[in-house]
Amino acid sequence: MAELLFRDDPYARACETTVTALDARGIRLARTVFYPAGGGQPGDTGVLRLADGATVAIVDTQKGDGADEVIHVPAADAPLPPPGVAVTAEVDWARRHRHMRFHTCLHLLCAAVPYPVTGGRIGADKSHLDFDLQGAAVEKEAIEAKLNALIQAGHHVTPRWISDADLAANPELVRTMSVAPPTGQGRVRLLEVEGVDLQACGGTHVANTAEIGPVVVLKIRSEGKRNKRVTIGFAGEATEG
Repeated sequence: MAELLFRDDPYARACETTVTALDARGIRLARTVFYPAGGGQPGDTGVLRLADGATVAIVDTQKGDGADEVIHVPAADAPLPPPGVAVTAEVDWARRHRHMRFHTCLHLLCAAVPYPVTGGRIGADKSHLDFDLQGAAVEKEAIEAKLNALIQAGHHVTPRWISDADLAANPELVRTMSVAPPTGQGRVRLLEVEGVDLQACGGTHVANTAEIGPVVVLKIRSEGKRNKRVTIGFAGEATEG
């Protein structure tokens, strides 16, 4: 069980910590700023810095067996620090911050396209959500305009917690049909975009929508008979959707 610093402070780029365990899957730490893959958001990459100046490249971060177990996956040729060794855990901040901006923007996309979400993926270059439009039509230009208006409005973004029972009583807080929030621990984390969106989410986010910056809708394409995939990118650097 690790102390998950990213839950309360997604802007924390590094922390002093200790190796608690090591096996074929990877390295466990007493506390970590590394976000493990989940909810469509990739796991963080970065480095562990040892006191003697050596570094261990972390190429992925995954969830372990327990609710708060985080596995830091080292590069194949990396030296492995044994349990008890003190290290500084440092995320690849440029990559993480892009994930934060995209993840928050996907919450805005939920508000701009108010239909059930059937899937999604966050990347460093582009991200998407799949919607069950139930026969409705959507327009690329209209969605893009709504997104940028919400971004420019500068809505505050804050996490908060509710009980498992409260979530069960408010099923509308689960917006993504393909990813169920973890329950059984007594509480569930919500992400609120003030006045815009509120839903269960354990990912990392920016503190204000203005931090996302201008975005473009790269493509809207069919995913089966009823679903449409809306892919977004950052303006000025958009890749093929």
